[in-house]
Amino acid sequence: MVWNEDALNALHAAPSEALIADMARLDGDILILGAGGKMGPTLSAMASKASALAGKKRRVYAVSRFSDPHAAAFLQKEQVDMISADLNDEKQVAALPDAPNIVYMLGKKFGTSGNAGETWHTNVVLPGLITRILGERRYVVFSTGNVYPFTDPALGGCTEKDSPNPVGEYAMSTWGRERVFEYAAAHDGASVLLFRLNYAIDLRYGVLLDLAQQILAGTPIRLDVPQFNCVWQRYANEAALRSLLRTSPRVERLNVTGPEVGHTRQVAEKLAAALGKSVSFAGEEGSLAMLMNPGKCMAWFGPPDKSLDDMIRMQADWLLSGGRLLGKPTHFEETEGKF
Repeated sequence: MVWNEDALNALHAAPSEALIADMARLDGDILILGAGGKMGPTLSAMASKASALAGKKRRVYAVSRFSDPHAAAFLQKEQVDMISADLNDEKQVAALPDAPNIVYMLGKKFGTSGNAGETWHTNVVLPGLITRILGERRYVVFSTGNVYPFTDPALGGCTEKDSPNPVGEYAMSTWGRERVFEYAAAHDGASVLLFRLNYAIDLRYGVLLDLAQQILAGTPIRLDVPQFNCVWQRYANEAALRSLLRTSPRVERLNVTGPEVGHTRQVAEKLAAALGKSVSFAGEEGSLAMLMNPGKCMAWFGPPDKSLDDMIRMQADWLLSGGRLLGKPTHFEETEGKF
């Protein structure tokens, strides 16, 4: 298949009948904070489409500085209400619409090793400022599986009942963000769901793209991390929006990823075949991996609409079609938490 960006965005923003039904049940407008990032534009468009199809008179506000012109152009085309705001500024936060539903996507990962203070400010200080001002609302808070420890793959991955044990400044600061929202639930009337995501596959970024680019460059694939989780981004977008009905003042936690586990060697071999390239490997397979068990998510929302093999084929097609890339590697192979 020959891809283009409009077709890819349309796939990621397409709502299912289940989401449309949930948007009919949900009351109030939706405020998406940090909507200019990797997932925010298509998630915002999906919320708008699903609400319209549900016959719900709702406004969906996408809030960001919108430094990416592609994101801004897409949201404008989709007729999503865009608010350009600096969420470090208390006055600008206080001026945001009084929407009861918030998808919180603000976060910083890349560049942490060189500027940890900026990461801690974005991931920990900003949530405190924002929840203190916005207070009693529903929050679906994007987090990451990095809060969990590396485990033996034979154990099946961490569940929401497992205690976090983050490695590195990025993971620790993300756990800090979770703790701030726990405080907001206890003291500010917030109703919260912590949305722990690993790893969204968009085709313009993601762990499959990372592997494919190494294959195309002739770089040996490291096997330090022998297995990984990933999930089709459309499904992750939908799970986040449907989670607005499942927030709780007691704080819910949800592992969001695909039910299949990617074995690094096998996935690389399949990608290489789809790309018409050879692949080589470096080092011995590690004994630990950062894996989550998404059983709770599967029980709530059912399985993703794309399998791992589907995503592998699509990733190869995207690259062979010359699709645009975001230049944001996942560093999934990182075992010391340095991003």
